[in-house]
Amino acid sequence: MLASENSSSHPLYFILLGIPGLENSQFWIAFLFCIMYIVAVVGNITVVHIIRIDHTLHEPMYLFLAMLAVTDLVLSTSTQPKTLAICWFHDHKIEYHACLIQVFFIHAFSSVESGVLMAMALDRYVAICFPLRHSSILTPSVVGKLGAAVLMRGLLWVSPFCIMISRMPFCPNKIIPQSYCEHMAVLKLVCADTRVNRSYGLFVAFSVVGFDVMVISISYVMILRTVLALPSGEARMKAFGTCASHIGVILALYVPALFTFLTHRFGHHVPRVVHIMFANIYLLVPPMLNPIIYGVKTKQIRDRVIQGFSRKKS
Repeated sequence: MLASENSSSHPLYFILLGIPGLENSQFWIAFLFCIMYIVAVVGNITVVHIIRIDHTLHEPMYLFLAMLAVTDLVLSTSTQPKTLAICWFHDHKIEYHACLIQVFFIHAFSSVESGVLMAMALDRYVAICFPLRHSSILTPSVVGKLGAAVLMRGLLWVSPFCIMISRMPFCPNKIIPQSYCEHMAVLKLVCADTRVNRSYGLFVAFSVVGFDVMVISISYVMILRTVLALPSGEARMKAFGTCASHIGVILALYVPALFTFLTHRFGHHVPRVVHIMFANIYLLVPPMLNPIIYGVKTKQIRDRVIQGFSRKKS
């Protein structure tokens, strides 16, 4: 027999408000979210499909891109269907365990995305600084191990979030003032000392992002030194061009993610509506932009897409 809500240390469900401050507009804002989500799903599935069927693309750069696309699909799908249900159908309830699952997927795969971007920076470093040894250094086995390590780091680092929260009592307040369950938002509803949880959250955030950003920065410093030493201006532009899309993807992820993370902890004077909009952008815009950026900048993928459309028209 199920325990009643009054006898349980946690509620049966939480209430997600959606976009507080824009209640009258969120119905229409959801159409923009829906379009962005459709673009993200179609774009990333297209990237994965093209890389899967074209054996000439089974190289480190494209394998990492496929990993990024799968991660983006998980990230956007973990939040957007519920956000659209809130805005369009007033479906504000989310079951307790579903909320914790959402917390897990959001943070675990945000870590995976950061790790994949780090791996892609290493790939660019090897490709530009050691072009003749690229295929021998980044073998399919090494690429697979890097991908597995990044995935395991995300799963193992984030699992304690949900384990610790699931063992804590909650206050009567069940309202989460945003459109999805996020670690800090759920933690604010706990009726207990949460210093250990907060400290662990900071440790995970800074250890993951700090390590990845450090590796990315060192990689690009070494790339810059190598590129500037090239005798040909055309060769320098070509090398910069191969890195431009990756830098754009990095900025699209880290800028809104860091804003959201820091606002939760220190940005008490930031308007709530700004915080909530950035929280949605952080999980929706990178998955939408990544396949567009790489689709435009990567000739092989662009040609494959054009070929697909040409066949349909004929």
